[in-house]
Amino acid sequence: MATVVSKTVGPDEAGMRLDRWFKEHYPGLSFGHLQKLLRSGQVRVDGGRAKTNDRVNPGQVVRIPPLGVDAAGGSPHVARPLGARGSAADALMAMCLYEDDQVYVFNKPQGLAVQGGSGLTTHVDGMLEALRDTKDQKPRLVHRLDRETTGVLVVAKTRLAASKLAASFRARTTKKIYWALVKGVPRPPQGRVSTWLARDGGPAGDKMKIARHGEDDASHAVSLYSVVDIAGQGLAWLTMRPVTGRTHQLRAHAAHIGHPIIGDPKYFEADTNWEFPGGIQNKLHLHARRIIIPHPSGNGVLDVTAPLPPHMVQSWNLLGFDKDLGDTGEEDE
Repeated sequence: MATVVSKTVGPDEAGMRLDRWFKEHYPGLSFGHLQKLLRSGQVRVDGGRAKTNDRVNPGQVVRIPPLGVDAAGGSPHVARPLGARGSAADALMAMCLYEDDQVYVFNKPQGLAVQGGSGLTTHVDGMLEALRDTKDQKPRLVHRLDRETTGVLVVAKTRLAASKLAASFRARTTKKIYWALVKGVPRPPQGRVSTWLARDGGPAGDKMKIARHGEDDASHAVSLYSVVDIAGQGLAWLTMRPVTGRTHQLRAHAAHIGHPIIGDPKYFEADTNWEFPGGIQNKLHLHARRIIIPHPSGNGVLDVTAPLPPHMVQSWNLLGFDKDLGDTGEEDE
């Protein structure tokens, strides 16, 4: 016979919305059903009535009536032991640059989306289902990379680690360093780009445009760049740092200063006299090279570098770029 149970909010669940807390513990419970239970007073927090958007705190006790669905870890969500990983988990671990008890860091390949979207069946967020731990916790994304951008992607193993990493991104205590190959040579060789960005109103709606302050949905975006090496006056290797974290920020800013990233299908508009360099693949040459972020444990920093993808290795070799130059002095920038 189904009975009423009580669950205590854990220390890693501080500040979670109540509906999100239920989603974590009872994945099969619909939002509508939860609302009905709350309105009728069958679900209570510390004995009192609650709403779906209330925030829970560690130590609070949630009264849970019979729900008709399994708790996380029950039959619909069986934790996958490490020795029984499937192909998605194997693929992720093949990309893994670093792992400890709180964090994964992956080297995302080109063409793999981080999250689902229209027509997408394979993406990192879905693949992470295969890495649920023995407590049935699914690793959590804490930032994003564009589908065609390669490189460092940090994923939290626990709710608490995700919360602390997300806070570091919001507070801008994270340092992200990208490598890019761009058309032409920027002047000056080091610079700061500061604009407002908003979604373009085109048919796809998946491109950003330079906007005016106060324009609908416009967000301030700041990027830093530095020329590492050049190939004549036709191409330049840049290190780029997004101070803010807007969609397509580096790609839009590179195009804005007149030096779009090579192989960018959205922002590269070559003039009629410009020819694509022979031997260089027409793929986006933007790579999340390195990330430096406070470790969620509070001890030290996480500092991980991702090797270049094959198409950029080919370009660097063709142009005679020395990869060691790009890693010099980045700690002090």
